[in-house]
Amino acid sequence: MACDAATTVAAIRAVAATVAEHKVELTHLDRDIGDGDHGENLSRGFTAVITKLDAGAPETPTAVLKLVATTLISTVGGASGPLFGTAFLRAATSVGDAEALDGAAVAGALTAARDGVVARGKAESGDKTMVDALTPAVIAAKAAAEGGGSVTEVLSAAADAAAEGTAATFPLQARKGRASYLGERSIGHIDPGAQSTAYLLRALAGAASD
Repeated sequence: MACDAATTVAAIRAVAATVAEHKVELTHLDRDIGDGDHGENLSRGFTAVITKLDAGAPETPTAVLKLVATTLISTVGGASGPLFGTAFLRAATSVGDAEALDGAAVAGALTAARDGVVARGKAESGDKTMVDALTPAVIAAKAAAEGGGSVTEVLSAAADAAAEGTAATFPLQARKGRASYLGERSIGHIDPGAQSTAYLLRALAGAASD
């Protein structure tokens, strides 16, 4: 099934619910190696997104993604707003004027999102950031799409790979962001940005399968 504006809105609502569900956990993860506000900030941002969607849903997937991007950038503090906002904005640009997205388009949007985060945050795989979740997700999404995978299959593959990438941040020493100031003390913790990215992709995959 292709992903149109209505299903994109439903997916974003699922993301917002997931962020709210894991808000405390994400905040605790961030207290270990960051500012301690990741879950709270992200939840505030997606609450604002839902308020805007309730006021009137956009008519194309691109418009939905742009609304998410601009809202997160304007309401989420710290690094999360610009990074997640850039991800959604690049995804929107990738989608273009399409009224519905297939698996290949979704994989392309994820790739554009990851590239935007890399360009904005200057992080690479292994730096203990959200890129450690996004890059394996992109690789898996592309493979699924090239095999003719549906939107659900592409997002499910991406979510599985993101979860593995997130778990792999535990033994890493942070080289970017606030956590990098801790040096070796950042070892032995899951990166909160990678974890929230994994949760976001799992929510998208779940919404696509409904």
